[in-house]
Amino acid sequence: MGGVSESYFSAYAVFLKASSPQIGLLASLPPLLASFSQLFAVWLGQVTGVRKGIIVLGALIQVVGLLCVALLPELFPDSAFNVLLGCVVLYFIGPHLGSPLWGSLMGAIVPPQVRGQFFARRTRLSSIASFSALIFGGLTLQLFDSLHWTYYGFVSIFLVGVTARLISAWHLGQIHDPPHVQSIEGTPDKTFGLHLFKGEKQFIRFSIFFTLMQLAVAISGPFVVVYLLRDLNYTYIELTFNTAASVLVQFLVLNRWGRLADLFGNRIILRVTGFTIPFIPALWTLSSDYWYLILVQAISGLVWSGYSLSASNFVFDLTPQQKRAGLMAIHNVLSGIAVFLGASLGGFLALSLPTSIELFSLDIAWLSVFYGVFLTSSLVRLLIALAFLPRLKEVRSVRKMSYSGLIFRVTRFSPVSGLIFDIIGRRPGYNRSRDDEPENQDFSDP
Repeated sequence: MGGVSESYFSAYAVFLKASSPQIGLLASLPPLLASFSQLFAVWLGQVTGVRKGIIVLGALIQVVGLLCVALLPELFPDSAFNVLLGCVVLYFIGPHLGSPLWGSLMGAIVPPQVRGQFFARRTRLSSIASFSALIFGGLTLQLFDSLHWTYYGFVSIFLVGVTARLISAWHLGQIHDPPHVQSIEGTPDKTFGLHLFKGEKQFIRFSIFFTLMQLAVAISGPFVVVYLLRDLNYTYIELTFNTAASVLVQFLVLNRWGRLADLFGNRIILRVTGFTIPFIPALWTLSSDYWYLILVQAISGLVWSGYSLSASNFVFDLTPQQKRAGLMAIHNVLSGIAVFLGASLGGFLALSLPTSIELFSLDIAWLSVFYGVFLTSSLVRLLIALAFLPRLKEVRSVRKMSYSGLIFRVTRFSPVSGLIFDIIGRRPGYNRSRDDEPENQDFSDP
């Protein structure tokens, strides 16, 4: 569903003649509004003791939202973007409704010592599906566009997404939901009171870092598709292959990131990738060559796959089971607010930045106003990384590894090194969960 539908929301908005600020709004406002449903979901889960049922309900709501995305803008052409925005809000309410309870459920059934490899393999499988669907969606759009039936191309791929989500909803209903602690007398103030944050200093620090980084990323993230389609005049198939380069590299390296996270911890991966992420938007300004931008996307896939996996796992490491759903909900709401603010800033910059700059008495014209947006995002990302990454601490007992050693291992695609990781990973006692460690014990590097 994600590969064939959600990946093309921005392209759909461009087709509907949305402006750059509107596309920024489409990428940021729906997740923000939908994120508040997580707070309701956590409270409802506390009151009812139900996790799986709410998760499945969220999947079905997402199906309805995607159907509305496909059909309603055409029925109301005079308000196409506003209708699309409302439909996308409904679309995002679904997964946000289930997200914190899904995190609680996964934390209960996935052993901590193999969590990195499990989620890496799971994400790798989803990347295969997403990559295949992305290519299918691009080819379908290109075919319908060549026939001047572009709208029906979007409807077709969105209906494929609807079918895929219905199948996934059925499978979600088959997952075992072990009994968990709930408060039948639960109230919102008890669920989200200040006691939730007691003793969670490291989680608070990480959540602030992640939120601010999401803001910085959102300054440029929503506008890459606009830059490619409008400024570089990409066809749908060129856009598809550009996006697919990132997905393909993620597929190739996710298992390795997962092994490294289990063996050497999430902090070192967050540091390596977190200090690399700031330079990615700047790479978009160096050349508009098609193959060069494919390479930029490949680098982005390599870095972001490690960052996303380690950040997700780090939240699991930092949250005790009994608080996990509530802390995850608040973490995600803050991220939604940050994305909205970042995308709004990016949209403002896209309208206000000049198309040329004067440097040493030379008037240098930019190919695109988005160059200024990309460079701003790079600078803000770097400042956040410098302020927070050195202060992150590992909370599990893990093996030590140098930064250069980590980079070598993740970029060295050889079966021998993969076998070595497997052998090391099978050694007993190399890793323990947070709950197994003595209180206040610090396993971070000196």
